[in-house]
Order: sequence, then structure tokens, then C-alpha cells
Amino acid sequence: MDCVIQTHDLGKTYGDFAALQSLNLKVPPHSIFGFLGPNGAGKSTTIKLLLGLARPTSGTASIFGMDIQRDSAQIRNRIGYLAQDPRYYDDMTARETMRFTARFFFQGPKRKIEDRIEETLELVGLTDKADRHIKGFSGGERQRLGIAQAQVNYPDLLILDEPAASLDPMGRRDVLEVMERLRKHTTIFYSTHILSDVQRVSDSVAILNHGKLIAQAPIDELLTGDGGVVYSLVVKGEGASTRERLLHQSWVTSVALKPVNGTTELEVSTTDESTAEARLLRMALDDPGTIVTEFGRHKYNLEEVFVQLVEGGSPDDNRK
Repeated sequence: MDCVIQTHDLGKTYGDFAALQSLNLKVPPHSIFGFLGPNGAGKSTTIKLLLGLARPTSGTASIFGMDIQRDSAQIRNRIGYLAQDPRYYDDMTARETMRFTARFFFQGPKRKIEDRIEETLELVGLTDKADRHIKGFSGGERQRLGIAQAQVNYPDLLILDEPAASLDPMGRRDVLEVMERLRKHTTIFYSTHILSDVQRVSDSVAILNHGKLIAQAPIDELLTGDGGVVYSLVVKGEGASTRERLLHQSWVTSVALKPVNGTTELEVSTTDESTAEARLLRMALDDPGTIVTEFGRHKYNLEEVFVQLVEGGSPDDNRK
């Protein structure tokens, strides 16, 4: 199966308001797919459509190759879902909550159900808290329990709505670690507004704005920009002499300087990637007064890419 989720011009309108317009998504199997966008961009609408909680106004979508409208019940049997703000019976323990959920999916020997509950609690790091009442759980523990509930039925796809929202840094770290552990078991499609988290764990990213898809790519590709090949060279000091020598090379089109805490980053645009890769670092080191601390293909920060795409233009516009 090439795609777990695939949409074709998927759209949803409410009266005169177009919440989602001609969405074309492709989510590969066993990926962690970040779904980004400002508030009101259409992320929640998309998730409702995929889960069969709303009907599309236009277009089609498939999950596991099955139509989201015609085969909705079959699809939901293979999906785990975590809402943005999961609710629990706080007087129940984590284990009791998992038993309650598991019985919707499993029939058979009690021992096997208990084994599955234990396995899932261990997967999300809650084994030592299995018999504590949920009312004493931190925000991160509640989110991890929600992921455990979503994962208990061995889903082929997890859909997580803002899984790390409103958590402190430790809680976010724990949730992201759980997501990384789940990668080998399932495909994860999640919405979020925390860009640093996306950059840490995602394989691919899609960005919505005003109901329209404005970018979709593997994250490494998105972070390298689309304005040609650019290398980053960080040197101690001002870097002006290094810049002058590089600008005399026929394969260098521009060199931008960015001072950063006593060092200088040189963003070197080139027309010849192989030559730059072979010669750029050597040329910088030929000057005995130059100390290079970092070198590599330039990558943007996801926040920089996101803001530029949402506001219009591309990250490379800043270099001009």
C-alpha cells in the first residue's frame, strides 16, 4: 500500500464558508505525519472527515484503500483516535480505564485482554502508574493514557489531535517519545501547532492555511528550501575575509553573513553542488586564521518555513 491516507480534491463547506478546499494529501505507511496550520486553517475539519464524523461536500478520500464514506465502519475498526482534550472517569485507575476500552474491541480469554492492557501501558510508560486513580495524573500522563487507549486495538493508523498541547516541556517530551516508539507499530497522523515538536519527530509535513494546502513534503526537503543549493559555514569571528574569497569563485552566486554569539554563519548559494561539497570547506580552512565550527547543507528552522509559507513567499526570500 503506497498510502495509508489519500485524499482527492477533498472539500467541506458550511453554507457560504469553505472550511476545506480541494485537499490532496498522501500519507505513507509507518510515517509520523505532522498536519500544521493556524487556527481555523481546516485541520479539525479534515480529521472529522477522515473519521466519518462529517461528510465531504466535494472530492473523495480513502484510508487503507477504502472509501471514507462507503467503508467508514471498516476503517474505524483499524484506527485509533486521541481527541485534543481526552476525558476520563477520574475515580477509575489507568488499568480499569484500559479494561473499559479494551472490551469494545476484544472478546475472549480474560488473560489475553489483561496481557494486551499490560503491554499497551508498558508501551506508553505507565506500568508503574497502572493502579493509580486518574485524578492524580499529570497532563502528560493523561495524554499518554489517551494514546494507550487509542493503541489498544492494534490500529494500523493513529490519528492524534494536538497530542502535546498545553503540556509542560517534560510532558511534551514524554508524549513525543511515545510517538517515536509507536512508529514501528503503526502510522501516525497528528495535528499540532508546536513547530519544534514537528521538527523533532515527523517524517513528513503538510501545512494548511485558510482551508487550502500550501505545502506538503518530507520534512528534510521542506527545511532545505526551494531556492537552489545552499551550504551553511559557521566560523569564529566576523567571517568577512572568508566571504570575499568565496565570492570570487564562479560556482558561488551569493554569500550572506549572519552574526550569531561571537560566530558568523555564512549562507553560501551555489550553482554546482558537487564542487561546493568538495571545495567549500577546504577553501575556508586554507586561511590559517579561520576556525570553522560547523559545515553542512543549509536547513531552515520549521518556524521560519511555516511563517513564510503562511504569509506568502518562500524562506529563500530572506536571503535576497
